[in-house]
Amino acid sequence: MTKGALSGIRVLDLSRILAGPWGAQMLADLGAEVIKVERPGKGDDSRQFGPPFLKDRDGNDTRESTFFISANRGKKSITCDIATPDGQALIRSLAAKCDVLLENYKVGDLKRYGLDYASLNLVNPRLVYCSITGFGQTGPYSPRPGYDSIFQAMGGLMSITGNGDDMPGGGPMKTGPSLADILCGQYAVSAIVAALYHRDAGGEQGGEGQYIDLSLLDSMIAATSHYASQYLVSGEVPVRRGTEGNGGMPSRMFRCADRDIMIVAGNNEQYARLCQVLKHPELATDPRFSEIALRVRNRRALGDVFEPLIVQWQSDELLLALDAAGVPAGPINNLEQVFADPHVQARGMCVEVAHPLSNDAVRMVANPVKMSGTPIESYTRPPMLGEHTEGVLRDLLDMSGAEIDALRARKVI
Repeated sequence: MTKGALSGIRVLDLSRILAGPWGAQMLADLGAEVIKVERPGKGDDSRQFGPPFLKDRDGNDTRESTFFISANRGKKSITCDIATPDGQALIRSLAAKCDVLLENYKVGDLKRYGLDYASLNLVNPRLVYCSITGFGQTGPYSPRPGYDSIFQAMGGLMSITGNGDDMPGGGPMKTGPSLADILCGQYAVSAIVAALYHRDAGGEQGGEGQYIDLSLLDSMIAATSHYASQYLVSGEVPVRRGTEGNGGMPSRMFRCADRDIMIVAGNNEQYARLCQVLKHPELATDPRFSEIALRVRNRRALGDVFEPLIVQWQSDELLLALDAAGVPAGPINNLEQVFADPHVQARGMCVEVAHPLSNDAVRMVANPVKMSGTPIESYTRPPMLGEHTEGVLRDLLDMSGAEIDALRARKVI
């Protein structure tokens, strides 16, 4: 089996819930050894984020929530009470043998325990230390706690998501998935990999780790992308447009006779082909719609013209015709339909792993990255709470059985 791209990299994951665990899972998928540190008895808060939970062999709920399963595969789980001196000493010993530490405690929390970057840098100068917080390490909001929906609101995403105030159901809307967390986790991965490259590439400043300060709010703002650019360059505040895109038109949901679909005519050529499919080629040269800028300005009139044409079609027939004409379009799938799609299946976007608590394999979303030289060839299930504590302490820290038993007796692990 091919080794992963990050084989040989060891990560100490002190993060909880989603942003940090998501980033650490990506590192694990890419071949890093990830040791997840959890609270004795309770573990990561997300273990309780259910139902639904994984069912055991008798059909009863286990302690393995589907939320936890989504962000923690490929890791080892150890338990450690970092509020105790012995627990703090344990984390310092582990950090000395790791390349990366990932944490998402509130600003200043880990400094109380001597587990902040300045303290651990003395133990391991090569350590790449990534802190994920809601608002960052600086600024007036830095002490505040927060969750994904707060950052979607404050970062502008909700202001540009949902129908406009003049439409039915209009108003700001949160996206379904926790995008602030997920995007911040992805930013963490790229920053960590860059810091590892800098550390190992040599040169005047190479050879040492560094500190990474990541904020969910910053990440959410950055991810507004061309919407933010629209405001920063033009001074125009973007508005909500429901399913409409922000580029070529039409780019929105349309109702067919049987269901809704998405159509995007991203340039003039695709728009002309759409008009041909709908048997109204004259619309390609209509003075209101003949250029992209005109279609953007007249988007409401464009919708009024195309809606009655499209609603006459059965969705499958129209999608086939648009595909043949090279016009981007697709059905609006629920997740059952997503994973039943033959293309999604051909791309291997669902993977299965055995789990000791269940008769059935656990199905998980595959990592979308396809690498030719270091492919992601296999997945391991998310760990049960503290499953690897004894093995990690024994193998990595050379602790004896008696030493491990003593820690357990003192409820450190």
